[in-house]
Amino acid sequence: MKAAVVFGKNDIRFMDWEEPQIQRPDEVKIRVRACGICRSDVPRVFAGTARYYPIILGHEFSGIVEAAGEEAEKAGIRPGDHVAGVPLIPCFQCPDCAAGNYSLCKQYSFIGSRQQGAYAEFVVVPVRNVVKLDPDVPFEKAALIETATVALHGLFLAGLDEKTAPQAASVAVTGVGTIGLLAVQWARILGAKRITAIGRDGERLELARRLGATDTINTREEDAEARAAELTGGVGFSYLFDSAGAPETIRQCFHLAANKAHVCLIGTPTADVTFSWREWELINRKEFNLTGSWMSYSAPFPGREWEYAVAAMRDGSLLFEEAMLHRRFDLSQVREAFDCFENEKVRGRILLTNDR
Repeated sequence: MKAAVVFGKNDIRFMDWEEPQIQRPDEVKIRVRACGICRSDVPRVFAGTARYYPIILGHEFSGIVEAAGEEAEKAGIRPGDHVAGVPLIPCFQCPDCAAGNYSLCKQYSFIGSRQQGAYAEFVVVPVRNVVKLDPDVPFEKAALIETATVALHGLFLAGLDEKTAPQAASVAVTGVGTIGLLAVQWARILGAKRITAIGRDGERLELARRLGATDTINTREEDAEARAAELTGGVGFSYLFDSAGAPETIRQCFHLAANKAHVCLIGTPTADVTFSWREWELINRKEFNLTGSWMSYSAPFPGREWEYAVAAMRDGSLLFEEAMLHRRFDLSQVREAFDCFENEKVRGRILLTNDR
């Protein structure tokens, strides 16, 4: 088969690679049709931070079942099914797994980083690690399902669900990248009435409006605190989700939160985050609840996040617009695709597609 293989720092090659085969009755072989490039893969290519070499990256994927073991077929997955990949492979034995906190497993494997991934024509995974999709869902949209579950997991951790969202006074999302746009959509789907997207890119903020935001704040053009006070009657946002992971957006959440608010940090920082004592005191004075969010899993594995995402893709409530993508490339153009991260301002997901 053809695959994009990373051999070392800044060394990714489109080449022939041994085609994986089913080894166990609970495994599924998938012909990959689309796979997103997650920003976590960028340093694995350019900074040499992969766990080992050579490795095939790729964990945001969708495709068609090529073959299925006996146990996989008994579980309802058969050749020809359209599926998306669930990349985490927990140990299912540790205390965190026993509690259903699979995202926190310390002995996990992961498709596309700890074992060979989906920047390839085929990938073989356990049947637990696929979700079946409606054939009408485009493969490119289906490749966003893992990212969608990451956004939804953060909302759930902050206590925003279909019961609480309709009663929420206000919801805000900082950052209008892919996860931020999906968080806006989930707030809409769960029933929130006032959703504010906060960012610095006017076009992305307009996209957020089309996807469900009722209001936007462009921090390049207006004072975020003053605008937030205007939108919330001076009390601040009751739910805040930071999708950017930037020091300034994390600190911003502290200032924009209402008393007793719920603040969830979904984005992962790549630089040190510092706070003045006055900023940190806001946690005490406002008594807001602050939590982090990691990956997207709950019990029973892979969790209700994945059930919701499959259903939202089936009924069309989770929207997909071309503007959510930065660019798409054929798998054979993987080198050009990664070069975008060095030569362009990447806005949205980059997808690798494979029609072979």
